[in-house]
Amino acid sequence: MRFSLAESMGDPNHYGSVAQAAEAAGFSSMVVPDSLCYPEESESQYPYTPDGDRKFLEGKPFIEPFVLIPSLAAQTQKIRFDTFVLKLPVREPVWVAKQAMSIAVLSQNRLGLGVGLSPWPEDFEVTGTSWKTRGARCDEMIEIIRGLSTGDYFAYEGKQYRFPSIQMTPAPTRPIPILVGGHAEKALRRAARLGDGWMHAGGDRGALKDMIERLQALRREYGRHQEDFEIHAISLDPDALKTSSSDGISQLEEIGVTNTIVSFHNPYAKKPRTIEQKVDEIREYGEKVIRLS
Repeated sequence: MRFSLAESMGDPNHYGSVAQAAEAAGFSSMVVPDSLCYPEESESQYPYTPDGDRKFLEGKPFIEPFVLIPSLAAQTQKIRFDTFVLKLPVREPVWVAKQAMSIAVLSQNRLGLGVGLSPWPEDFEVTGTSWKTRGARCDEMIEIIRGLSTGDYFAYEGKQYRFPSIQMTPAPTRPIPILVGGHAEKALRRAARLGDGWMHAGGDRGALKDMIERLQALRREYGRHQEDFEIHAISLDPDALKTSSSDGISQLEEIGVTNTIVSFHNPYAKKPRTIEQKVDEIREYGEKVIRLS
């Protein structure tokens, strides 16, 4: 089992120290969220909370991931940084490829590109991008990013995007892992068909097990079941895992999880945690869970 630390919506000045503490504690990666804006008025609901409430996001600080990750990579040595997840269809694919390649090169291949659609119509409205074609564009964007990031000449002719043969350099020395987020059937199919892994956004253990089983069935359907595939899942009981790793971790491993995403942050909490509290929590988790797993 590998461990990923989730740290978001807190003091931006804490990120560097948090990343260094996570690396020292044995975390293999750190997940970095993506949020463009918060509309003053919206009928949208958050898809990963029981009541759809999104108010907890209002006023919370989000640093753009392609700005934050290079800063954190420069302050660390070996920990990987995974976008969780990048709202891909509100961006332009060639620019995303160039940004991701540049980060991967400068960080010595320490970038994982978690991608998804964005559940907010407002993200598409304010960027002048199509809500209707978001899924089709996401599929083509994954193909474009993967093709360009080889560093070879690459041309593309799709329904959404087309361009002549071009080359982008420098290219990373290893492929950038593309991890697809989302719980819907279309998202699971996208992960199974195009992704190097899948990212879970929360929920109960039974639903997680069902989604992983569906993923594995789809990978067999697409003939990809023999390939390496990462499954990143949010820790469903972090307090239990802090005190006893045997049951929680083994249960996640049994259903196919390869990377456990751990967060000590409560987005609803009114009192912010100090950097000392965050570092102590990370160090304790490393000692009680990671080193014993």
